[in-house]
Amino acid sequence: MQNNYKPPPVAEAYFFDLLQSLHYFYPMRILITNIKQLCQIEQPSENKLRVAGRDMAILPSIDNAWLLIEDELIHSFGEMATMPEMNADEQIDASGRLVLPSWCDSHTHLVFAAPRDGEFVNRIKGLSYEEIARQGGGILNSARKLNEMDESELYEQSLQRLHNVIAQGTGAIEIKSGYGLCEEGELKMLRVIRKLKENSPVAIKSSFLAAHAYPIDYKDNKEGYIKLIIEKMLPRVAAEGLADYMDVFCEQGFFGVPETERLLEAGYKYGLKPKIHANQLHHSGGVQVGVKYKALSVDHLECVGEEEIASLMGNDTMPVLLPGAAFFLGMHYQPARKIIDAGLPVCLATDYNPGSCPSGNVPLLLSISCTQLRMTPEESVHAVTINGAAAMELEKSLGTIKAGKIANLIITKPIPSLAYIPYDYGNINIERLILKGNLV
Repeated sequence: MQNNYKPPPVAEAYFFDLLQSLHYFYPMRILITNIKQLCQIEQPSENKLRVAGRDMAILPSIDNAWLLIEDELIHSFGEMATMPEMNADEQIDASGRLVLPSWCDSHTHLVFAAPRDGEFVNRIKGLSYEEIARQGGGILNSARKLNEMDESELYEQSLQRLHNVIAQGTGAIEIKSGYGLCEEGELKMLRVIRKLKENSPVAIKSSFLAAHAYPIDYKDNKEGYIKLIIEKMLPRVAAEGLADYMDVFCEQGFFGVPETERLLEAGYKYGLKPKIHANQLHHSGGVQVGVKYKALSVDHLECVGEEEIASLMGNDTMPVLLPGAAFFLGMHYQPARKIIDAGLPVCLATDYNPGSCPSGNVPLLLSISCTQLRMTPEESVHAVTINGAAAMELEKSLGTIKAGKIANLIITKPIPSLAYIPYDYGNINIERLILKGNLV
């Protein structure tokens, strides 16, 4: 997508102007006609909460279609041959274009203070992710820089990143804390996320991830840091309503299964549902503990075998794959085919963060999923729409094109097929976005 955007001097003022234009200058009733293919549709009689196994290979679509938006919602849609007469404030001719639901990115660390390009060079020179972490890099590096940054500046930077991912088609996003690693730093991050929620046209979910790493001050007192999270941080997070979910990095060298269980139980007492960083570097037991505690999702899953797949069968915990991180770190990829062939759902998310995946580009993620995970374009779109919505408890309002759902839509440029989106890797084939029923 051609982008002539120039960052404004004050991002918040720009975004406020954007919201004003959305609500006061654009029409409330939009008719899109001659749609080459209307993708990921759901009929009123359906109640699609997620898509799993072989069903992921089929993406329900209508060729030569129309779609009507009224206020913030999808009103109706169908084939052009049967389109009734109707009035609209704005009519869009989508000849040669596809229309899809916007992307739902269920795992990001979008709020951070600075990039980690120096570590990128260190990895090129042969240092591993774990070696960099032992030298005070990685998450600890991000924590140091975040705690030095003023909250208003952190918000401005994060808002710019949010603008960028919206421009790439993202209409719902989860954002984690985890770069504070102290009481005030974690709450600062969560307040920034809350402010993004309040000023954003997209749905945002917030995860409390103080259990991302042990801070330097607690290197030899891990029990003390766990108590700090449980006894000090969690009560304040809950009292201020700053988080939707409780997340833990369950991994060797970080938080083991016993520590993860204690933290999840503590989060439950404050109404925070679990989401787990699981099995990124080792067979850590993170998948099993996530299932045990009815986690909404278990995320990463580079290290997954028969035992982990068996534990995921017959429950609602969503397997979330983050191949962008595997790509950037030069690691082996998640066994997506094995998971899908077992009859399970798969969700894809970007893991946008400064260290292991500095990209929130979902179209690029689709390219990686097709070329490296051997997922089909149809499976990949399911994974970043309805399954992404389900991993954020948004499946009843987003993720498919259904009458009554929020009208968060992508209108592509003229392209030959759905497969062209991941095929044309590195490019953004989006011509227009509709968020909450308004043209952006």
